[in-house]
Amino acid sequence: MLPSTHRPAYVEVSLDNLKHNLQSEIKSVPEGTAVFAVVKANAYGHGLVRVAKAEVEYGASGLCVTTLDEALEIRNAGVKVPILVLSITPVEHAILAVNNDISLTIGSLDWLKQAVNEDISKLKIHIGIDSGMGRIGFREKADLVEACNFIKDNPDSFIPEGLFTHFATADNPDETYFLKQVKRFKEMKADLPIDFKYVHCANTATALWHKDLAINMVRFGIGLYGLNPSGTDIPEVPFELKPALSLHSQLVFVKKIDKGEKVGYGATYTSEKPEWIGTVPIGYADGWLRRMQGYDILINGQKCPIVGRICMDQFMVKLPEELPVGTKVTLIGKDGDKEITATDAAQYAGTINYEILCCLTDRLPRIYK
Repeated sequence: MLPSTHRPAYVEVSLDNLKHNLQSEIKSVPEGTAVFAVVKANAYGHGLVRVAKAEVEYGASGLCVTTLDEALEIRNAGVKVPILVLSITPVEHAILAVNNDISLTIGSLDWLKQAVNEDISKLKIHIGIDSGMGRIGFREKADLVEACNFIKDNPDSFIPEGLFTHFATADNPDETYFLKQVKRFKEMKADLPIDFKYVHCANTATALWHKDLAINMVRFGIGLYGLNPSGTDIPEVPFELKPALSLHSQLVFVKKIDKGEKVGYGATYTSEKPEWIGTVPIGYADGWLRRMQGYDILINGQKCPIVGRICMDQFMVKLPEELPVGTKVTLIGKDGDKEITATDAAQYAGTINYEILCCLTDRLPRIYK
């Protein structure tokens, strides 16, 4: 999808805030701990290549992505640091990882055996352990040991670069299940027949609130973009997180409607008196979803409610007064002394701040400042 540069709707990304968040995390972990910036899903909506390059410049030891295609896009842009693909990649594409110095996640012995049959050479791998997330990775110690022995017996095929797990409840004040996963991970990684350069279990939540588990590598994700992974201020973060993304547009049409008139698909809004209504050229095709109907946005430092259903490409907003076409609109970010965060929007929509950011499509140009 091409960015729509000929309409007044865009995402603005603060490079200063990205730098602040990353370097604050680097300073907070034990010396010698590698901090990998997680730039999957188009860098959580912030723009994959530009953010990847910025984070390397700001001190990231490496990068984490979800797909091999994301890793290849970063490599093709000239980025040289280690890149780890966190999801399972089909074996037939492993040669691309070898040729581009990209590390892959492994979750089964069968995958390793297929890779040997494909005549893969010197593939960097991180072994995933399913300590209770129920997603990917080895679940039984015996299976993990067997896989490690297979790697040991095939030194020309594999470079055992990393061993890791992922926690499901690291941001939960109730640590019962979290500690169960920690115990399981420690049991799984103990006394294995091979050594790993990186051992990591710290996502953003673990890195912020369980620093003793940094081991020697941290995967810094949502915190990199200035948002609390818990979606609230509880638990309190150990350093200030500065949101890096804001979402802006303009009024492209303004009209006055009479009392009793309808607005939008389904005629779900009826004016209670004569009202000024503005049209904003952003819709659910841009990632501003239909469930945001009724939510406030900022115009001239004032909160203004979205009225009627959000359309594919536009939505309507009730204005406090007649305002000129071209007046700036802020959906996420600051305007005057007021601010709307992605977390605020997520709470209204009944979701998490991750989804609000990741839903913002490539149709919205990214502007870096």
